[in-house]
Amino acid sequence: MSDTPAELPGAASPPVYSAGEIEAARKLFVGPCEFVAGAATLDAIPAPHMPEIALAGRSNVGKSSLLNALVGHGRMARVSRHPGRTQQLNFFALGKRLSLVDMPGYGYAAVSKATKAVWSDLMLRYLKGRPTLRRALVLVDARHGLKDLDRALFDILDSSAVVYQVVLTKCDALGAAGLAQRIAGVGSELEGHLGAHPVVLPTSSEKNTGIDILRAELAALATPC
Repeated sequence: MSDTPAELPGAASPPVYSAGEIEAARKLFVGPCEFVAGAATLDAIPAPHMPEIALAGRSNVGKSSLLNALVGHGRMARVSRHPGRTQQLNFFALGKRLSLVDMPGYGYAAVSKATKAVWSDLMLRYLKGRPTLRRALVLVDARHGLKDLDRALFDILDSSAVVYQVVLTKCDALGAAGLAQRIAGVGSELEGHLGAHPVVLPTSSEKNTGIDILRAELAALATPC
């Protein structure tokens, strides 16, 4: 990929990490990873005690694949061909330094409207009231770009004072020019949002593209060693 976000209008320059920082982040993510809890109700959410990163996105955006790529194995989150399989907030602990929260996908799901309403309420209450939430990652399929549901989530996160960052998934499906255009377009839209992190990160779980940079970004938010 010859174009980078740094060269594109509407997209901030990505951070530059040293080899040592990249390696330290890799060790954090491929180290012990423990499933802590699955919460289908607000009462079931574990007490906050370490920095948390929440992963949100439309159903079938590749959330499970990205989680598994981050931790370096396929045991963390089940990858399914059927959208809507994640039906609760799933909490995973990376040692005692960082927690990853896998949220139900929004948009299409083969469940009732009542169940969708419960999921939406749970996600909203979690996002608005979690003191240890350091960042929400909003996953967006690079092939399709932003949709109205993504924009609605941006507004919710802005009003909740939650910092969020767009992570493009499935970037291997685009050529360099198409990906550069997508990054620029998303970056331009984010300029009007107070809670948006200015760097749009392109990733591919299939090719492992961008995973090291994303790890380093998130490791910087973890409890220090």
